[in-house]
Amino acid sequence: MKRLFAFVASLLLTASLPTRAQTSWSLKQCIDYGLQHFGTTKIAQYQVETANQQARQALGLYLPQVSGSASFTDNLKLQSSILPAGPLNPEPIRITFGQKYQNNIVAQASQPIYDRSLLLGLKASRPNQQLAELNTRQTREDVIYNIASNYYQVFISQQQIALLKDNLERTQQVLNILKLQRDNGVIQPVDYTNTEVNFNNTRSQLTLAENDLNLALNRLKYQMGLSQDQNLILSDSLLMKVAPALEPSEFDAKNLVTFQQGETNLQLQRLQLQRIRAGYLPTLNFSASYGTLNFANQFNNAFNNFLGFGSIGLRLNVPIFDGFQRDAQVQQQKLTVLTQEEQQRLNTAAYQLQFNNAQSQIQRAQTNVQNDDRNVKLAQEVYNITTLQYRQGTKPLTDLINADNSYRQAQSNYINSLINFYQARLDLEQSQGSLLNFYNQL
Repeated sequence: MKRLFAFVASLLLTASLPTRAQTSWSLKQCIDYGLQHFGTTKIAQYQVETANQQARQALGLYLPQVSGSASFTDNLKLQSSILPAGPLNPEPIRITFGQKYQNNIVAQASQPIYDRSLLLGLKASRPNQQLAELNTRQTREDVIYNIASNYYQVFISQQQIALLKDNLERTQQVLNILKLQRDNGVIQPVDYTNTEVNFNNTRSQLTLAENDLNLALNRLKYQMGLSQDQNLILSDSLLMKVAPALEPSEFDAKNLVTFQQGETNLQLQRLQLQRIRAGYLPTLNFSASYGTLNFANQFNNAFNNFLGFGSIGLRLNVPIFDGFQRDAQVQQQKLTVLTQEEQQRLNTAAYQLQFNNAQSQIQRAQTNVQNDDRNVKLAQEVYNITTLQYRQGTKPLTDLINADNSYRQAQSNYINSLINFYQARLDLEQSQGSLLNFYNQL
């Protein structure tokens, strides 16, 4: 029992032994697996590739556009027209235009020479790719945070089960002594019954703790992208030996991926404003076409004697008046930019608040762990002394029960302070944008 308590009390400095019979997982191994197999990481990779293809599409709009077409027409009934009567023809004359068969093959090409809107679209490709890469980083940080948080839950649940089993063993020893005393008439049966109630309550708590452990394991498997049917056993982890740095550090919102995402989105919105304004500018395009044409009244001549034609030219388009539609779009986009700028300032203040709270939380969590660790040792010492005095007959049973309850409460408080300590470290790493460094140092 002392070895078990010493193990739990020194979790910040020691680690559990790895399981030999089955493959065990450290925190880093769990995160490595999650970064490769959890669905959101794959989605983020698809988004990066989508941004790359969008960049290619934007470039393609400024490259030559070439197309070809061919047509074959059988004029089942040619259109007729009437020439009115005149000096040379006293009666109206009916005439038919065209020939029965007509073939037309044409190739066309166009090249933008100047289009400010397309050029800005090319410029926006890079921020769009950067945003996809930032989304990938955000996804990786989310996976790291969720796996680490659930890993801690499983780890602490295991320690809680170990403590409850130790409590059961200790209570069973007391019950054995009380049973002899009851049978010999030294104590009242109710004293034995009260202790038996405590034993049953602890056994119920153990059942609940084991169920909570299974739930925590299932959540961890999900966050890893691991099959629910696969067995998962936690191993020792260097993380449990490394206390989080509590030295004061300067906060820089630029280190946060969420801040960088906001800045990139703001850059894209500003480029969109420029693109809308570019609609006021003229555009210039070069075009060229070449084709062949054939007319015939007989089908066997429908594919002979083609006549070629071709042309080149420039097209200048000058916007003059659009009913103030573009001006309305410009004003709307200006408001969008102003809204995002204000939102970015609000977010920055929120990031600073989150960082300050995280620092305070981890300092408080560390203090609680230290205090609860001392309380567990003191409660154990009191329980051991009270147990000895009870066996010697110098302490009543109520003192032993009170000492046992105090010892259990101290253990429970210590377990809770541990999980709060680990969670506070994660929150601190997240608030200062250092989750990737945290992962790399595991």
